[in-house]
Amino acid sequence: MQIAIALFPEFTSLDAMGPYQVLQHVPGADLRLCAAERGIVADDSGHLRVEVEHTFADVPRPDVLVVPGGTVTRRMMTPEDAVVTWIREAHPHTTWTTSVCTGSLLLGAAGLLDGLTATTHWSAYDALASTGATPTEQRVVVEGKVVTGAGVSAGIDMALTLVAEMCGPEVAMAIQLGIEYDPQPPFDAGSPSTAPPAIRDGLLARSI
Repeated sequence: MQIAIALFPEFTSLDAMGPYQVLQHVPGADLRLCAAERGIVADDSGHLRVEVEHTFADVPRPDVLVVPGGTVTRRMMTPEDAVVTWIREAHPHTTWTTSVCTGSLLLGAAGLLDGLTATTHWSAYDALASTGATPTEQRVVVEGKVVTGAGVSAGIDMALTLVAEMCGPEVAMAIQLGIEYDPQPPFDAGSPSTAPPAIRDGLLARSI
């Protein structure tokens, strides 16, 4: 099973590395990080730099396609963008096409979400709706073979949901236990409906 995780300059690191940590444990997985060009791809902080050995052209028909997000994705929502082109051309051949955070904007730009319910980072609901999708605050949404995860940390939930679909819940639970994924956040502020309004508005003002 070939699993391809797309990278691009200014991707959000946990969007990609959360699913990577989960999916690398899938039995028989051939997991590949890929980008438009081989070489170093830096995340949105500029501090994490990932060496990518595979281009999108090297992985034209993955079984599973994973697209992370980043604030840059709003500027990438064009049919000509390299990631969008790869998604559009690979999707007919995938078993699962997935995204994390604003990676769903790129699925939408590729024409995959029209008429579907999907999720993304809470600050990008309007942008997601512009692609024809119906945004939801739901953590993970499965619509046929398209799976979208909400913001950043939801990529782990998305990946575990995907593993359960592909391999069964026992395999997913074993991976969850192996990475000791047992969230117990110190604050109930992880979604726009539970965070204090001042915190939410402050983040929006900073264009997260």
